[in-house]
Amino acid sequence: MNLRDTICAISTPAGRGGIGVIRISGVQARPIAEKILRLKAPLESWTATLAELPEVDRVVVTYFAAPRSYTAEDVVEISCHGSPVILKHALQRCCEAGARLAEPGEFTLRAYLNGRIDLPQAEAIRDLIESTTLYQARIAAQQAEGSVSRRLKPVKEQLLELIALLEAGIDFAEDDISVAPPKEILRRLDPVTLAIGTLIASFAYGKLVHEGFTLAIVGRPNVGKSSLFNRLLEQDRAIVTDIPGTTRDLVSETTSLEGIPVRFVDTAGIRIGQDLVENLGIERSYQAMADADVTLVVVDGAAPLKQEDHDLIARAREQGKSVVVGNKSDLGRLDGIVAVSALTGDGVPQLKKRLIETIAPRGQIEQEGGFITSLRHEQLLKESREALDAARNATTVGIPHEMLLLDLYAALRPIDAITGATTADDILNRIFSTFCIGK
Repeated sequence: MNLRDTICAISTPAGRGGIGVIRISGVQARPIAEKILRLKAPLESWTATLAELPEVDRVVVTYFAAPRSYTAEDVVEISCHGSPVILKHALQRCCEAGARLAEPGEFTLRAYLNGRIDLPQAEAIRDLIESTTLYQARIAAQQAEGSVSRRLKPVKEQLLELIALLEAGIDFAEDDISVAPPKEILRRLDPVTLAIGTLIASFAYGKLVHEGFTLAIVGRPNVGKSSLFNRLLEQDRAIVTDIPGTTRDLVSETTSLEGIPVRFVDTAGIRIGQDLVENLGIERSYQAMADADVTLVVVDGAAPLKQEDHDLIARAREQGKSVVVGNKSDLGRLDGIVAVSALTGDGVPQLKKRLIETIAPRGQIEQEGGFITSLRHEQLLKESREALDAARNATTVGIPHEMLLLDLYAALRPIDAITGATTADDILNRIFSTFCIGK
């Protein structure tokens, strides 16, 4: 991949539409556009201009001069009618005029390499494109605006200040003055470790937002599992009758709760099966419980719990996270159990919130912003925290600063892998801008 090439690609989805966009980026973007189009007026940065794609279409051309563009290079976007034939022809003309086809993600790669965005923002752009709910899109948009980077910036700054302090103490050791006693080092380490730990903890909720979760609905026959399944989906997906054992196999559907993707799985009623088919369905119900991220145990809220209910609740709790809900709350309520009515919808909004809080409590995470949704970020931050813990232990037992710095640099490297590299000049500049040493 030669990053000095001028590249082009179709930026709109495959298929037919009202509009299709060809994007060109690189030093030859403007000359190529001027060569393949008949312009009604000269191209000016951040201005849309009418033009013709000769003998094919009338188009609108938008020019973004470097560095005020997505890639920080000259960028031209040609908006034509969204016919695959027209788009292919325009792309072919661009290639004939000197551009080459862009590799997957190359526009965003150039934006990163040219300093337009950082790595978390680049990853967020991908998540924004792939989002399936409005809430996912909103979180990805926040991250594309730099919410994760803003959370990590003060952490990195504090760590760099401590590294600079120790480096300065080593460089000027002949002065026989300790610029960083153990108590001061620990005081500076604590907020860094706490901030990184908070971000790691936020991944439980961030993963939920990014990937969604699976919910298995289980219970005895005729407690209203399928009715509640339909109520949560807000559509009649599962067959509901008064005949026990109507559901013989797993019925699944994907929707969203609080903007988070959820795969609901309705299961066969759990009891001593009446025939081979029902027994197979019950076995699949148990398997669905084991595979699910959270289990919703439905009981008859208008009657006392039976031994089968207690056994099922205990099994669900042993296998993982679970919520017990008493259906038919319009007929009666059980103490200590979430009460809902699949018939009227009473209590269903509260149940939805309870499910989200059970699998990953939101708390203050959303209000603070900047929680992480990437497994890569979580793993890197864990590496950083391990190095910080090692640095704390080294400080406690009096390890020399030269060795302690190895742990601090080991803590910095994973953060750099998220936000971008720290150079030796960054450290030196920080040393000599922080200390007034007359040498």
